Amino acid sequence: MFKSRVFVLILAALVMSVLPASAQEEGESLVVYSGRNETLIAPILAQFTEETGVAVQVVYGDTAAVANQILEEGANSPADVYIGQDAGALGALSKAGALAPLPSDVLERVPDVFKSQQGEWVGLSARARVLVYNPTEVEALGLELPQSILDLTKPEYAGLVGWAPANASFQSNVTAMRVLLGDDVTAKWLADMVANGAVSYGSSNTNLNRAVASGEVVLGITNHYYMHNLKKQDPALNLEQTVFPAGDPGSLVNVAGAGVLATSAKPGLAQRLILYLLGSNAQTYFTEQTSEYPLVDGIAVNPALIPLDSIVQPEIDLSDLDDLQTTLAMIEASGALDQ
Repeated sequence: MFKSRVFVLILAALVMSVLPASAQEEGESLVVYSGRNETLIAPILAQFTEETGVAVQVVYGDTAAVANQILEEGANSPADVYIGQDAGALGALSKAGALAPLPSDVLERVPDVFKSQQGEWVGLSARARVLVYNPTEVEALGLELPQSILDLTKPEYAGLVGWAPANASFQSNVTAMRVLLGDDVTAKWLADMVANGAVSYGSSNTNLNRAVASGEVVLGITNHYYMHNLKKQDPALNLEQTVFPAGDPGSLVNVAGAGVLATSAKPGLAQRLILYLLGSNAQTYFTEQTSEYPLVDGIAVNPALIPLDSIVQPEIDLSDLDDLQTTLAMIEASGALDQ
């Protein structure tokens, strides 16, 4: 998997909230390894602790690096639950036999397209890959928006496109391109993007979106929710987004998801956490606070989002995004990480 560092915190600093005395006496606790950013997931994990009295100790890091840590620890891993930023790392853990089957009362809550076909992980929220753009700069330059992610290598977009090649969501998108288009086409696209002057923002989609809004670059490929979260702070931000049409590889809809470790000594408690994250409180949190798409019926979607059913997604099984190591090697070989 990826050669990113896992930022493992001291265990005492990982408890997300103070337990009530009854829970301390019972000693109920879970260890979660999270590839989701702490600012996005920590509040709802703290709410789980507050409502259930179950302590949640969290190790945060890059999605793929945390998954790799689990594989390296093997049977000695203290993790009970893995929360990933994308389906690729979840698929890799499933392929390695590191995840346990989930019960039907968990699986039945999530549409088939957003869960493991082997029943070993489920999506918790959905995020669409989008093209963000600065409308003022697009008009001033007389640009037409590209109709495919593959079009971004054309001369008219030279030096105008931002990306975050060290980000796990981008890397999953590249894996999807490999599955859909083949390795040769994908490797050429990466190399052509670098040659066309694509501007790297490392792993930061937030910085990428800010750069588009400021006019530092004009276009960017990113997840949908970054723009919406920034516009909560500044509604006048000069930033819009669109999706590529006709099932384009650039219109991948991925998930943040979770699975229970096969080595967990507390599978029932671990499943309880996942059920909580699929409950109305958590699903509403993902919708209102992180601007993602809920995956459970009956939850109101943020009206500012592009309707999920209007996005023509590429036909792909998210479990097939599990070959992360080859993808990273391809991105590294292109020079995208050296920018």
